[in-house]
Amino acid sequence: MDRALAESKTAPLMRTPTRPAPELTIVVPTFNERTNVPLLVARLQRTLDGIDWEVMFVDDDSPDGTAAAVRTLGESDARVRCIRRIGRRGLAGACLEGMLASQARFVAVMDADLQHDETLLTAMLARLEAGHVDLAVASRYVSDGSAAGLAGRRASYSRWSTVLARRLLGVELSDPMSGFFMLRRSAVEELAPALSSQGFKILLDIVASAGGALRIAELPYVFRERQHGESKLDARSVLDFFALLLGKLSHDAVSFRFLMYCLVGLSGVAIHMSALAVAVDLGGLAFGLAQTAATLTAIVWNFTLNNAVTYRDQRLAGWAFLTGLVRFAVICAVGAISNGGVATWVYGYDHRWWAAGLAGALMGAAWNYIVSAAFVWRAR
Repeated sequence: MDRALAESKTAPLMRTPTRPAPELTIVVPTFNERTNVPLLVARLQRTLDGIDWEVMFVDDDSPDGTAAAVRTLGESDARVRCIRRIGRRGLAGACLEGMLASQARFVAVMDADLQHDETLLTAMLARLEAGHVDLAVASRYVSDGSAAGLAGRRASYSRWSTVLARRLLGVELSDPMSGFFMLRRSAVEELAPALSSQGFKILLDIVASAGGALRIAELPYVFRERQHGESKLDARSVLDFFALLLGKLSHDAVSFRFLMYCLVGLSGVAIHMSALAVAVDLGGLAFGLAQTAATLTAIVWNFTLNNAVTYRDQRLAGWAFLTGLVRFAVICAVGAISNGGVATWVYGYDHRWWAAGLAGALMGAAWNYIVSAAFVWRAR
């Protein structure tokens, strides 16, 4: 027995064959894309034959079982992987998380809705492997490209957001809103600290954050019509876009989430004034009572919208929503007092009413944001 034990200790260890990291990781953010997952994987298998690749589906806990569908495919094909995110939402965050989880030299981002032409991946990879570019972008707006798959509000959103991004941020891309691109993973690692996980279009964030340091190539493709599922474009996406623009214009001096909070606050001003007008003109209420009703309406509006948009990755539901609303109302009440106190103090030194009012508003907004983050939407 002792001799057998000694021989086992001196015997050479059985080594499991190792596999190097793949050349390419395709990151696919998903939410309710169960039907499209097997179709996309089949297309990738055909297109990328001869290339060492993997596909990383990053799913925001889809109720339709998208993550389960991915894992079923992964049981027979180790190239199909899944990150299931619990309590976190957002396209940019999903893309960033998937790219940072990769070990490949190159990472691509594309949608699961089959509107992106997967055959372009080989041309994008060839451009990057040649060493002349750091980022390859699939563009709908260069020669031979087409945005035929866009319709209605999506087409309008794409046009005006592209114009704003190019003019305000100086982004030299024909299609900065493209969701289909490929870049060196080393570039992602370098830029990651400057990127927002809350945004809607991560390509725009990457290019703006790089400040012209990336060598970029644009490749034309035809944007297909969606076959299954629904578009994720909604009012939250529009707010995300404006917050990203403002954040990059300020050189990230102000956080993306704070800008979202302020945009929600601006919408609350409109709600407050509308409710006040209705209460006074139509309801016939005394001004003091009408002002109170309008204030409460605006608080409920701001809380609900912040919960759905600004803090959607920490969204409150059920009893937590109600208790959060009460906390938010108390915080806003204290914020209103600090607003008035700061405005009065500033006015005592400088009798320009607008300067005093602005100082008070900024103080109130900062107070509400900081304290709400700590006591309403604190990380759980």
